[in-house]
Amino acid sequence: MFKYIKNDLPASIVVFFVALPLCLGIALASGAPLFSGLIAGIIGGIVVGALSGSQIGVSGPAAGLAAIVLTAIGTLGGYENFLVAVVIGGVIQMLFGVLRAGIIAYYFPSSVIKGMLTGIGIIIILKQIPHFFGYDADPEGDWAFFQVDGENTFSEIANTVNSISPGASLIAIVALAILILWNQVLSKKSKIFELVQGPLVAVVLGIVYFAFTKGDAIWGISDEHLVKVPVPDGFDSFIGLFSFPNFSAIGNTEIWITAFTMALVASLETLLCVEATDKLDPLKRVTPANRELLAQGVGNSISGLIGGLPITQVIVRSSANIQSGGRTKLSAILHGFLLLASVLIIPRLLNMIPLSVLAAILFIVGYKLAKPSLFKTMYKAGWKQFVPFIVTVVGIVFADLLVGITLGLGVGIVVILIKSYQNSHFLHIQEKGNDGHRIKMTLAEEVTFFNKGAILKELDQIPQNSYLELDVVNTKYLDNDIIEILHDFGSKAKNRNIHIKLISERGIVENPDDYIEFFKKPKNQLNKK
Repeated sequence: MFKYIKNDLPASIVVFFVALPLCLGIALASGAPLFSGLIAGIIGGIVVGALSGSQIGVSGPAAGLAAIVLTAIGTLGGYENFLVAVVIGGVIQMLFGVLRAGIIAYYFPSSVIKGMLTGIGIIIILKQIPHFFGYDADPEGDWAFFQVDGENTFSEIANTVNSISPGASLIAIVALAILILWNQVLSKKSKIFELVQGPLVAVVLGIVYFAFTKGDAIWGISDEHLVKVPVPDGFDSFIGLFSFPNFSAIGNTEIWITAFTMALVASLETLLCVEATDKLDPLKRVTPANRELLAQGVGNSISGLIGGLPITQVIVRSSANIQSGGRTKLSAILHGFLLLASVLIIPRLLNMIPLSVLAAILFIVGYKLAKPSLFKTMYKAGWKQFVPFIVTVVGIVFADLLVGITLGLGVGIVVILIKSYQNSHFLHIQEKGNDGHRIKMTLAEEVTFFNKGAILKELDQIPQNSYLELDVVNTKYLDNDIIEILHDFGSKAKNRNIHIKLISERGIVENPDDYIEFFKKPKNQLNKK
């Protein structure tokens, strides 16, 4: 794990700067104590990072669960009761892992996963525009189209026009220029620029700028445009930041329903992220999905026990890790320790970081996820790839992650059904004469009830006085529904003077009387006719 520390250490710093405002923002959007987001980030980095089989995935509080958390805190009678649901949800996730439910991850089409990454990239860019210009009405981490403050993604951007902060905008533009220069030019000039990452330089410059312009009415940055980490006065104050579950409420049915809901949603988001990060991984390593569910379950139970929000593997942190050169799980673990150390040692320094600088960092992350060239590539791949891709993107941008994935998956299934309908068989008219047609129909390797319509249509269109050669030699699976269609057609064929020659591995049969019996009997009991 320490073999690539020169890659993982700089990457962990970048992930730390990305994760810090998101941990706080998601807590705010969830209606939970600010410190609960940091707890989830620390546990997600250290505990889940250590137990996970993912080398480049990073876990923490999830924006996709914010609405569930916000509602649950109110309906369950307080945050302490909600924490019981988090603990139970973690146990349920561990059970999912034991039952090997992680196999679900392998059933999401590539086009949908690419659409998910692109959609999230677009959301990151859109959501960071207000923060970039110093308009911070919406908390970091609120990724939903319809926001907790009553606005939506586009109305929030429109409101930014009348509320631009000159100081926050200036340092954000300078930070963005540094990041682009670092990424495109300096990192290729010397190894020192690979070790010292551009985001660290941008953040340090942001702190210096804030310190020198403090109090300036025009170019200064006011407190509402800065990171807001809770600052404990001493050890007792620090301990007071933690919350603990009220297990006396464990008999409440609503707590168990909430726990199962969170476990299901968190597991789905984690598995989706696992698939996505594996595709982004330059080394193309495969994450063991069941082990990931176990790790997430342990992390959630521990997070709930000490007052943290629910945890999932998160694509924003994970992609920032990959883009910054992270190679092993050490970067995720180190980012967790950085969160912990920063809260204990330098909370006041962290509260001097302009949110606009962090928005500039996230701009780069978002752009790399949603490169325009990817749209062109998916379009060239054909409509079967492009349609599920673009539906997923639109669904994520205008609703949320799970809605977008569900829509994309639904379209993907429809595409499969259409292609299955089209590819159920091959029909060839070999001869056409005055005495009738000679037709050969070859069935596909697997023919299911999805193919009923196409095959029934072709059989009904065969003219009278035809000779039909029905070839099922290469058909490995023939659904009972199709066999019944063939059986019914056999009866009609006699009335229409259609002669049928059935060719299969079981033998060659002329005008079989009973197709159902033919396909049921063992091969050695069949008699050729």
